[in-house]
Amino acid sequence: MSLKLVFLLIALAAAGGAVIGFVFRWLLVLARKGSIEVEVKQILLDAREDAKKITGEAQEKAKELTAEIERAHSEKEEKLSKQEERVFKREEALDKKQGELEVEITTAKQKIEEVRAIKERAEALVQERAGELAKVAGLSKDAALTQLYQELERENGEDLMMRTAKLERDGMERLERRAREILTTAIHRLGNSVASDTMATAITIPNDDIKGKIIGKEGRNIKAFERATGVEVIIDDTPGSIVLSSYDPLRRAVARVALENLIIDGRIQPAKIEEIVEKAKGEVNKIIKEKAEAAAFETGVLNLDPRLLMILGRLHFRTSYGQSVLQHSVEMAHIAGMIAEELGANPQIARAGALLHDIGKALDHEVQGTHVEIGRRILQKFGVQEEVIKAMQAHHEEYPYETLESYIVQVADAISGGRPGARRDSVEQYIKRLADIEGIANSFEGVEKSYAISAGREVRVFVKPDTMNDFQARELARQVALRIENELKYPGEIKVIVIRETRAIEFAR
Repeated sequence: MSLKLVFLLIALAAAGGAVIGFVFRWLLVLARKGSIEVEVKQILLDAREDAKKITGEAQEKAKELTAEIERAHSEKEEKLSKQEERVFKREEALDKKQGELEVEITTAKQKIEEVRAIKERAEALVQERAGELAKVAGLSKDAALTQLYQELERENGEDLMMRTAKLERDGMERLERRAREILTTAIHRLGNSVASDTMATAITIPNDDIKGKIIGKEGRNIKAFERATGVEVIIDDTPGSIVLSSYDPLRRAVARVALENLIIDGRIQPAKIEEIVEKAKGEVNKIIKEKAEAAAFETGVLNLDPRLLMILGRLHFRTSYGQSVLQHSVEMAHIAGMIAEELGANPQIARAGALLHDIGKALDHEVQGTHVEIGRRILQKFGVQEEVIKAMQAHHEEYPYETLESYIVQVADAISGGRPGARRDSVEQYIKRLADIEGIANSFEGVEKSYAISAGREVRVFVKPDTMNDFQARELARQVALRIENELKYPGEIKVIVIRETRAIEFAR
C-alpha cells in the first residue's frame, strides 16, 4: 500500500512539474514577444527618420540642379542673342560693301567707255594727220618708212656694219668666255685622279712553299688553274708573291679571288681548283652588283632595274684606253650634273644619261652592233625614260642631238676622256690586239674557249673533244695561225696551242 502511494505521489509531482514548466515557458515567450515588438517599432521609427533625411537631401540637390540648369540656359540664350546681333551687323556691313562695289563698278565702266572714246578719237586724229602728211609729201606711210630706212642705210651703212660686227664679236667672246668658265668650274670641282688599269695582279702568299702546291706534280695544278680562269700564272723567284697576268680585268678578278681562296683552303688539286673557280665567279658577281649600286648611289641615279645594275657593274672590269669604263661613267655623271645646273637643264636626266652612256660596252663582245646601239636596246628593254635614252645616244654623234642634255653628255664625255692622264692609247691598242686574237680563235667551229696569254705572244685554244679528233686539232692550230698572220699586225711571233682533253667521269654510289 505504501508503495502505490509513493508512485502516486511521484506521478502527481511529475504532472505538477510539467504544468509549472509549461506555464513558465509560456510566460517567457510572452516576454520575448514584447521585446521584439519594441525593437521592431524602434527600427520603424529609425527608418522613417532616415527616409525624411534622405528626402530632404534629395530635394536640396534637385533645387541646386534646377538652379544650375536655369543658369546655363540663360547663359546660352545670352550667347545666342549676342551671336545673332553680330551676324546682323555683318550682314549690314556686307550689304553696305556690296552697294559700294556696285557704285565702283559702274564708275569703272563709265571710265572705260570714256578712255575707249578718247582712244578712238586719238587714232582718228593720227590717221587724219598721216593722211594730210601723205598728201603734202605725195607718199604713203609705208613708202615714207621705206624711203627713210634707205636714206639711213645709205648715210650710216658702214657705221651700222661696224657696230653689228662688233656686237657679234663681243657676243661670241662672251659666249666662249662663259663656256670656258662652266667647263673649268666643272673640271676643278671634279679633280679626280685616274689610276690606269694594269695587265697583271700580284697575289701575296704567306710562304714560298705554297708555290710548289700551286704548280703541282708535273704542273697539273697550274695548268688546270690557267685553263679554268684564262689567266697566266707567273711564278718566279720573287719572295712572297705570285703574279696573275691577263688583259681581261674580269678574268683577273676571278683568278685573284679563286687563288686566294685556294691558298686559304690549302687543298690545291685540279678538281678543287674548278670548284673554287666557280665559287669565285659568284663572288665576283657580288662585287659587280656592289660596284653598280655604289655608282648609282654616288651619282644619284636611283630606281634602276636590278638586272640593269648587273650589266652596269660589269663596266667596272671593262677598260677604255686604260681607264675603267665605270669610273669614267661616274666621273661623267658628276660633270654632266654640274654643267646642267649651270645651263638650267635637267641635272637628273644629264647624270643618268652620262652614267648609262657606255652600258653597251658591257655586252659589245656578245651582241652585234655598236655599243651605242646595244646600249639603246638595253635601256629600252628595261624601261628607262626616253629623255635619258636621247641624252646618251648622241655622245658619238650616231644619233642627232635632240635635247640640251644630249649636248651636255657629249661634252662631259669629251672632258672626262680628254683631260690629261685620263687615258692611254697604247694600252687600249694592246688590249684590242689581244681581244682580236681571241676573237679569231673563237670564230672556228668546235672551239670551246680561248685565252691570249704571255702578253699576246701565245694563245691557248680549248676544243670540244667529242666534235674534233687529234688530226683536226692540229689542222685547227695551223688555220688559226694563218688567220692571225693575215688579219693582224703584231711584233714578233704568236704561238698557237690547241688543247684537246678527254675526261671520263663516273660516280660510285
